[in-house]
Amino acid sequence: MEISKEQVFERAKKGKLWAGNLIEGYQSNAAKLENRTPIDNSVIGYIADGSVSDIDAAVSLARSTFKAGNWRGLSPQQRKQVMLRWAQLVEEHSEELAALDCIDAGKPITECLNTDLPATIETFYWYAEAVDKLFGKVAPTSQQELGLIVHEPIGVVGAVLPWNFPAQMFAWKVAPALAVGNSVIVKPAELTSLSAYRLVELAYEAGVPKGALSLVCGLGEKVGEALGRHSDVDMVSFTGSTEVGRLFLKYSAESNLKEIVLECGGKSPQVVFEDADIDAAIPHIMAAAFWNMSENCSCGSRLIVHERIKSLLLEKLIAAAALWKVGNPMDADVSIGPMVEEAHFEKVKSFLALTIKEGGHLVTGGKIHSEIGAGWYIEPTIFDDITPQMSLFKQEVFGPILAVTSFNTDEEAVALANDTQYGLAASFYSQNIHRVMNIARQINAGTISINGFSEGNITTPFGGFRQSGFGGKDNGIEAFEQYTQTKVIWFINH
Repeated sequence: MEISKEQVFERAKKGKLWAGNLIEGYQSNAAKLENRTPIDNSVIGYIADGSVSDIDAAVSLARSTFKAGNWRGLSPQQRKQVMLRWAQLVEEHSEELAALDCIDAGKPITECLNTDLPATIETFYWYAEAVDKLFGKVAPTSQQELGLIVHEPIGVVGAVLPWNFPAQMFAWKVAPALAVGNSVIVKPAELTSLSAYRLVELAYEAGVPKGALSLVCGLGEKVGEALGRHSDVDMVSFTGSTEVGRLFLKYSAESNLKEIVLECGGKSPQVVFEDADIDAAIPHIMAAAFWNMSENCSCGSRLIVHERIKSLLLEKLIAAAALWKVGNPMDADVSIGPMVEEAHFEKVKSFLALTIKEGGHLVTGGKIHSEIGAGWYIEPTIFDDITPQMSLFKQEVFGPILAVTSFNTDEEAVALANDTQYGLAASFYSQNIHRVMNIARQINAGTISINGFSEGNITTPFGGFRQSGFGGKDNGIEAFEQYTQTKVIWFINH
């Protein structure tokens, strides 16, 4: 039965939203953790407080299912039909899922309905359609030999999700991993488990074998670490902070050397040259800097502007920022909701005073809207005169604070753009296509957008360089590579 966003919000008010472990044939004894919404810090329900035993049970089930072949052994066309049915169910329940992400993460409901869920649905459909269009190769050999190069599912996959795009990141990882025949164990962020729970329920309804897809909720230091250290897990795909990404590399090294794919932090530059179409650039600059409360790995949090146009650009940005309404994300006209939790709010808030102390000039914003909900609301904020030595230039804030730095030459712009430990994304604004293409080749980032902000789409691989991650890519046909292993089969005719 389809559920409206109003029904989800009403259930949240009564504290009746639930996300528990889904492990077929296993009765978890997990305790419950309170689930509080960042909108007003009220209890909206509970999630399971998963344990090492829960991970052991999920991995055992996943392995036995993989060996039995009741999912992996299906033809690509058969898996495709189940995946298409799943995509259809997600589409039918899109309003419910959007509301769950809104209430769980504090994301504006309009963004959830119009951006996140359409992208989630597209991802499910795309990988369902793509899975029966993957081909191996035949090696050039003599007439006495035949070399086949085939791609097989890697086995048991752990998908560890972030809290900033709960449903969408679920689809990015689980859809390609499951489509090629793996058994998948999902560990959602403890702050945002609701949509993952519902998506797994819909997968079962579509016909995905319960042993091929399990969900274990709970704290990262218990459930996430247990998944990362388990010696019968073949790979983990992780999206989250660079700090936690390092831990997964450690878990792998200290266990079975499972494959680890990381998509971590970013401190992405937006470079605006003197010949840019400023009016056309403004909405893109704002979206890159403040979309999703800037809780976005590819957030364009460093605005590198030619000195000649900086004053005009800042004037227009101030006017644009005033139109981004801060408020309850359940309201359709709100652009900026709360920070996801109090600890994260305090971290973001600390950059306001720190940046002024280090010499930054507050251009606009900086207000804490403590009168709204729990008070974890920060309006779009812009600081000018930020130098590469300042914390705001170097550190990922993951909140609505934009750092502005000026330049005078193309060489200086490139040096500033590359002056980061990260390398996820970058944007350039100029009417000189030769200039931006030349500079795009010099920038160390996985996704470059010219005269606009973009992370690409489902057809193009997404991932970064340096400390933004490595090991594979989400999206595109390339995403299948991290969930498969290459095998060579030789036929020799004597």
